[in-house]
Amino acid sequence: MVNGELLMVNEMTEQTTRYKQTEIGLIPEDWEVRKLGELGDVKMCKRIFQNQTSEFGEIPFYKIGTFGKLPDAFISRKIYEDYKNRFSYPSKGCVLISAAGTIGRTVVYYDEESYYQDSNIVWIDNKETIVSNKLLRHILDIVNYNTEGGTIQRLYNSILRNTIFACPPLPEQQVIATALSDCDAWIDSQEKRLAKKRLIKQGAMQQLLSPKENWEVKKLGEIGKTFGGLSGKAKEDFGIGDNYYLPFLNIINNVVIDKCYIEKVKIKQGEYQNKVLKGDLLFNGSSETPEELGISSVLLDEINDLYLNSFCFGYRLFNKEINPLYISYLMRSTHGRKIIFHLAQGATRYNLSKSNFLELEIPFPSLAEQTRIATILSDMDAEITAMENELAKSRQIKQGMMQELLTGKRRLPAVQTGHAPSP
Repeated sequence: MVNGELLMVNEMTEQTTRYKQTEIGLIPEDWEVRKLGELGDVKMCKRIFQNQTSEFGEIPFYKIGTFGKLPDAFISRKIYEDYKNRFSYPSKGCVLISAAGTIGRTVVYYDEESYYQDSNIVWIDNKETIVSNKLLRHILDIVNYNTEGGTIQRLYNSILRNTIFACPPLPEQQVIATALSDCDAWIDSQEKRLAKKRLIKQGAMQQLLSPKENWEVKKLGEIGKTFGGLSGKAKEDFGIGDNYYLPFLNIINNVVIDKCYIEKVKIKQGEYQNKVLKGDLLFNGSSETPEELGISSVLLDEINDLYLNSFCFGYRLFNKEINPLYISYLMRSTHGRKIIFHLAQGATRYNLSKSNFLELEIPFPSLAEQTRIATILSDMDAEITAMENELAKSRQIKQGMMQELLTGKRRLPAVQTGHAPSP
């Protein structure tokens, strides 16, 4: 420590940087602490009401929940042009920020197509005299907001304006922004390859699992039987004990059960509950929408004393000419979803009757063909999983880079940090 400041040797540049203590921690001596409100006014689009939207239309409309994804609804071009010309609207390069629910998510407005957004999506009218928009998005990804609200958190304008951040000099901003943009480009290329692979798999499922003329139709009740999940359990029975059960999301999210995602449950001595065995298929029997009913998964591992959550039911094959993995893929395919969809019962919540489930007539190819199809799709899933893991790793690396570069803990070689070590 020299004169109340910290000298650190940068491993990347082999230079020494002098640091100062601030309200957001140590930052380089030539950096400043600034408020987001100094960059410009916080703005938002004029509110769109429910009666101004439609399921189909000309201009996509994004609500806070669909921010950065598929549009929630559509508005007319007349409303779009009127509101865009009369009220606040982002310009090209502006960083849009979600200000309610999951706050702080960011998307850059590229002005490549016409769309309109919810008034809970805000932006800073950045004059770019202090920070470029190119770097602002990355800064917003790591700042800490003092949010307010109960169940639904809100990022109020006053909070956004008073949020502080570490601000490097403009030349250094350019170097940091370029490095992070290169990282974004790499992540974007990985996302596109992953999306393409998923589409290829979707096409393969459509082709391989669509019934052919020579396939044999069997009722599910003829080749297997159903069994229920846990019953009569109290809240205090979960999270303890020597037994395990399959959580609901393990079934919904996986074609094949993830053996690492199981949770503890207490089963008393002499208590009868249905166990889940290797080869069993699992289905959710209740859902808020008919499209999400009867999602399938299969257990392909030996796990002792394993049980099923009470929201799902099991299906156990006793016909050895049927490959359970094939059924799991089939029930997740377009053909399988259509079959299940027609069995949905309910209004606000939909249920799947086990007796009706057993009456389903399913076309099956030979066992050898079932195994071939299941193997092809399983290999594709393995590739997709590997790509997802690689993408997650890249995102983690980028997050680490942002934390290092945007706090000055690491200075890039092109940046002259200035101070030599004191003798």
